[in-house]
Amino acid sequence: MNTPMMRDESNELQEMRSPLFSPQPAMLKFVAKFISYLFHPVFVPLYMVIFLAYVHPYLFTALGEWNKTRIVMMAALMFTFFPLITVLLLKGLAFIDSIHLHTKKDRIIPLIACGVWYFWITYIWWNSNKMEDALPIPKEAVQLALATFIASWMALMANIKMKISLHSIAVGVMVTLFILMAISQDLNFGIWLSAALLVTGLVCTARFIVSDHTQQEVYGGLAIGIASMLIASWVF
Repeated sequence: MNTPMMRDESNELQEMRSPLFSPQPAMLKFVAKFISYLFHPVFVPLYMVIFLAYVHPYLFTALGEWNKTRIVMMAALMFTFFPLITVLLLKGLAFIDSIHLHTKKDRIIPLIACGVWYFWITYIWWNSNKMEDALPIPKEAVQLALATFIASWMALMANIKMKISLHSIAVGVMVTLFILMAISQDLNFGIWLSAALLVTGLVCTARFIVSDHTQQEVYGGLAIGIASMLIASWVF
């Protein structure tokens, strides 16, 4: 089937896309948009680091409160602050049309830039355990950083063919990390795994409601997130 096209303000051809679901009530759209912002891809890795540092019962017990705060601050800078600033700068310099990255073209430079930030924190955390007097970073945190880096580049490759859902990639990484911890650690992860699965379902449903993503783009994003986390756990 041919995809309908239209010309944008710069006289370039763009796909005409519409939400997968039929029009929904305003309140439901508001809730879906709130969920999309709350679990935005730049926030999900930070949430996971906070969980590992302050909620998990023993991963960070060897570190004091200040060192936990340092690690969370590093995550906030590399996973959240720098990607947000990058997108805002690109918009200010007119390299992208919207900070919401509605088109595949708009996503190219931000994905490359985020890949750089994610590589940097992965490199630091990976080598931190090899250096004397450095912070001992738990392997789960290193795997999370590595998975986020891998996912950003897999998303860039997928972006050639489709506008892959970055939200579903993020929650795919998250839920897979919870599953791996539930399998490998002698802890009761039932409530946290249930919460992760619920969040994953809510985020994917929200993207169907308030975005123009297709099923292939949302479920493909989940697959990329899952694969990235599995690769990271195998590598490190």
